[in-house]
Amino acid sequence: MKNWWYYYKWYVICGAILILILINLIGNAFGWFKKAPDIQIAYIGKTKLPEDTVAALENAFASLADDYNHDGETRIQVNQFVSGSPDANDADALSYQQASMVALMGDINNCESYFFLMETPEDVQKEFQVLAMPDGSCPDDTDFSTDNKVFQWKTCRSLSEKDLGNYTTTLFGQTKSGSNQELLANLYLGRRCFYNKKHSRHAEECSELWNTLFYKPEKHKNSVFHHH
Repeated sequence: MKNWWYYYKWYVICGAILILILINLIGNAFGWFKKAPDIQIAYIGKTKLPEDTVAALENAFASLADDYNHDGETRIQVNQFVSGSPDANDADALSYQQASMVALMGDINNCESYFFLMETPEDVQKEFQVLAMPDGSCPDDTDFSTDNKVFQWKTCRSLSEKDLGNYTTTLFGQTKSGSNQELLANLYLGRRCFYNKKHSRHAEECSELWNTLFYKPEKHKNSVFHHH
């Protein structure tokens, strides 16, 4: 064994290092080495939200949610999907949008995000019919409206009255800054429904949070729905 180890020890060491690297790559790809989020939120808009705004959004929900998976941390994850209409001559932008929409379909099919934050909920419902009715059920096959299914961010006092700070972002060499609350104010929040037995993780707890945010305050019941 001593002779064998003398001649082959570097092969064993290199092989072990390669195996560890492979495990690390696979683990990161499948999220084995990071804590799972308690809530996932799908943002669907024409442009990505600034990183500062995403962090503020996650912190806002974390302050209202709980440690649903009991891992010692309340973690919120925002998944961004760009649905804008890029210049027809901009091949990179078009490819990015198409890839984003494919990723959104995967998110919906895998029941990853429970909450949806949208610029134009009408387009989302028309395309995917995923937004739930007030009681959490799925709409009728012919119902593609957003009536009674979404709320504007600014109408939810639990969210809109939080101090979320400011954002700073740089695009095409130009720096832009502003209020996170102002950026989120005109976006719409909805929750998804489930057409089969597959559900988002912690869907029951997320449903309770939804009802706390949008149905308990009596003065919001008749004032914050989005109608056409």
